[in-house]
Amino acid sequence: MEKVGKNFIFYFTSLSLCLGLLLNASAVQSETIQFELPPDSLAQWYKPANKRQVWLHTMFRLRREMQAVENYLAEGDGEHVQKWSQRLIKDYSSIAKMVPEWRDELELEWLEKLGESAKSSDFEMVSLSLKKLRHSCRSCHDSYQAQTVLLYRVPNYLELKISGPDHREVSYPDLMDQLSLAINQIKIAIEDREWQTAQHAVVLLNQRLDLLQQSCGNCHKEPLSTERILGKKSRQLLHLLSQQVKQKSAKSAASTLGKTAVAICAKCHGIHRTLGDLKRRFKRE
Repeated sequence: MEKVGKNFIFYFTSLSLCLGLLLNASAVQSETIQFELPPDSLAQWYKPANKRQVWLHTMFRLRREMQAVENYLAEGDGEHVQKWSQRLIKDYSSIAKMVPEWRDELELEWLEKLGESAKSSDFEMVSLSLKKLRHSCRSCHDSYQAQTVLLYRVPNYLELKISGPDHREVSYPDLMDQLSLAINQIKIAIEDREWQTAQHAVVLLNQRLDLLQQSCGNCHKEPLSTERILGKKSRQLLHLLSQQVKQKSAKSAASTLGKTAVAICAKCHGIHRTLGDLKRRFKRE
């Protein structure tokens, strides 16, 4: 398949057994989804290249300015329409300087009309100009927003390093593998009534979760996010699991292990894993 610019292709294949039975078809159906990456020049306005996150703040101001113009139009307040229109014009114009590749996508003629109509209190033309500008924003967001979030706002978990108990660094993927192995080992040992093995795996799970909790601070500066995943409730579940394994209560231990996996693993994965997996596949050529 021909490569177009910086486009990249996600291929995914789906096999629908129910549909296959209904249609008497056994062929695998495939679809191609194509995404276009934003220009390289956008990176300079995001972390780590830009500590102030200039691009994000510009977008936030644009949204606020458009809302203000729309609100004051409804009130017939020409003075404030003009004030907020001028701010909107300044920020919208800055996009062409920040990302020159997108200059031709901007509605600069309508931006000029916005300024002129705001000064003359031509509210009908202000409204039409604002509509055209909003359309250009939506068009760009539809084309690039998801990719930009993945590239510049989702952490690169593969780069995270965690200091182990022996002061050796553990990579994030290795730590995830160790957690998965520990949970599955507990499950296997409970089912086979290998209680000593289960106890050892519970201890290992707790140790690895302690290491994981250290890594949360790389992104989360407030304790609330970490508390939600690895806080008091989760620790209580882990303590209960340890007690039930010591008591050799297979049914209770299996149930608590399931609740623990949901409270910690599933809850964290639901927030981070999908985006992290997608980010690893967003590679520039």
